[in-house]
Amino acid sequence: MRTDFYPSRVGSEAKLIKREDPVIHNRGKFDGPLNASDLDAYEENGFLMLNDVFSEDEVDIMAEQLKRTLENAKGEKSDTVVTEPEGDEVRSIFEVHKNNDFFSKLASNEHIVKAARQLLGSDVYINQSRINFKPGFSGKEFYWHSDFETWHVEDGMPKPRAVSCSIILTDNYEYNGPLMLIPGSHNWFVSCPGETPENNYEQSLQKQELGIPDKESLTQLFEKAGKRIETATGKAGMVLFFESNTMHGSAGNISPLPRSNAFFVFNSIQNQLEEPFSNASKRPEFLANREGIKPIDPQPTFEKEKVTT
Repeated sequence: MRTDFYPSRVGSEAKLIKREDPVIHNRGKFDGPLNASDLDAYEENGFLMLNDVFSEDEVDIMAEQLKRTLENAKGEKSDTVVTEPEGDEVRSIFEVHKNNDFFSKLASNEHIVKAARQLLGSDVYINQSRINFKPGFSGKEFYWHSDFETWHVEDGMPKPRAVSCSIILTDNYEYNGPLMLIPGSHNWFVSCPGETPENNYEQSLQKQELGIPDKESLTQLFEKAGKRIETATGKAGMVLFFESNTMHGSAGNISPLPRSNAFFVFNSIQNQLEEPFSNASKRPEFLANREGIKPIDPQPTFEKEKVTT
């Protein structure tokens, strides 16, 4: 019988559980773009924002591909295309590293893959990929949550040894619903009340209501952070790495400017998914990759003439 070090959705009360697993694994094992200060900041805060990862030309290519991908997804009836809860505007497109040549190439970009290997101390693979859209005036919020809570309970991710890489594809301002993060929150796991019903993902992708922290736990994390919340604002092309257990969320977008980010979740090859830590069935492959797992071979930065869709 497995020991569950991060139980959640098993009772009626929430509680904070101190993280026992390391944040930085096997420091120094892999070479990459992150220096000692970068690693220290990630270990302390649970996230790291990097500028100048991509050139202006590459940012232009990403903007072009984003527009094309969104246009192709509009009106599409597919499990991988999620719309806003109160409308037909696209909220998320999943599994883009498998279904789109450009984003497949981007997922193996040597800069971000090598950085992920430095953080996780092992070879990595893509556990999940998606593009999140927040259309101007109508983009809804993503409530506070830890990704690891869902990945652990519903997908069977054993340990918080995964990192999300968010590539900003449109300028993120304070007013168009940027990601918000609580520094240091990755050091505490919020065990949430409730019970996971079958096919919970069908509802939670539009609006998550299970596996979200209670107000008291959120307040404690906020106070432990010195009453700080950081926002991931910056120009298109900025890259944000955040730890799988970092508490994060975003407000709705009532500005005229859309906000879009590409997400690649890198998981350690030594942390592959098991049976879910709940009584629910496994979520679909497009949310939790289990098939054909192999380490990513980092590739040189993409070139425009080689990109196809």
